[in-house]
Amino acid sequence: VYENFRKRYFELSKKFGLDQYIVPYLMSSHPGSELKDAVKLAQYIKKWNYNPEQVQDFYPTPGTASTVMFFTGLDPFTLKKVYVPASAEEKRMQRALLQCADPKNAELVSKALHLCHREDLIGFDKNCLIKPTYKDRVEQVKMQRSSEKNRKPNKSNGSRGTGKKTYHRGN
Repeated sequence: VYENFRKRYFELSKKFGLDQYIVPYLMSSHPGSELKDAVKLAQYIKKWNYNPEQVQDFYPTPGTASTVMFFTGLDPFTLKKVYVPASAEEKRMQRALLQCADPKNAELVSKALHLCHREDLIGFDKNCLIKPTYKDRVEQVKMQRSSEKNRKPNKSNGSRGTGKKTYHRGN
């Protein structure tokens, strides 16, 4: 829906010679929003090359379905359980993901990506959300060293008989 709206909005703006912009209203930690959802939204935001300066944290307001979900953990229309981000740390991570282009958020974004097992989004590729932090690089070196310790030389010389040792992972 948003992409169709965005496309039509810019078509009409161009048609009428208007130089207009869209400023999405983004909210983090809304009831029903898990950390993995914030990762998906961060990827979507990056795809559109949008770097929001402002993100609203969810705050319960009287008389809304969202507030009912926040306090009860239930969808008021279906009575099904709804995940509610509760810890301050998770709320900070969700917000940081939506503002992942800001270098001050790198540590929190890294932590969130590790918790979601989305280390593939840490790196230098155009689809990555952040560059590796110092902590990420240290962890990567530790993993490489651990991997090297687990390798054992294979006594066979390989199928070609090159005389070179081949390696395989041992348990």
